[in-house]
Amino acid sequence: MITLSSAFTPPIRHPKTSFLSRSILPKNNDYLWKIEQGVVRIVTWHEDGTIVTLGLWGVGAIIGTVLSKTEPYQIECLTKVELSAVEIQDSSELLQILRLHLQRTEELMVIRSHKTVEIMVIKLLEWLANRFGREVDKGRLIDLRLTHQDIAETIGSTRVTITRILQKLEEQGFIQRLRLHRIMLREEDIWHYEI
Repeated sequence: MITLSSAFTPPIRHPKTSFLSRSILPKNNDYLWKIEQGVVRIVTWHEDGTIVTLGLWGVGAIIGTVLSKTEPYQIECLTKVELSAVEIQDSSELLQILRLHLQRTEELMVIRSHKTVEIMVIKLLEWLANRFGREVDKGRLIDLRLTHQDIAETIGSTRVTITRILQKLEEQGFIQRLRLHRIMLREEDIWHYEI
């Protein structure tokens, strides 16, 4: 339950719950989830079934159906995820959560606003590398099992177009596609690609 009070009270944390990759979190309007491990994506869909990605969230993020009026609204685990339920007791903490959600939403809106799908893919890969990547010898590894369909749904494109663009970027040496749908981004090369 989200309760707003004038005195600061630390959030109440509940025992951790684990979910497997590609599972859907149960809807609950009584509390929020704090991501302790893993990555989730929040999606909705149009009447024709087209999936729209509303956000990607990782460790430390607070998520939940109570933060949105969008219907339908679904939270899907992109990796194995460990969550703890959180009851927010303080309005300043709720404000911080809402501010972060707004910032991440704006970041995705800017990525989707580029004129070509190719630039959207590059910008999304950079964003994913900064948020969820880790440094490796030859660049930055996006260690998420994102399918071409996942990427397409994030930027509003098609799987076929994403496959073609990723093949082109790999042939040009800007990325390296690895097993399990992981991508290594050669950031210096990508920066030069955009100029």
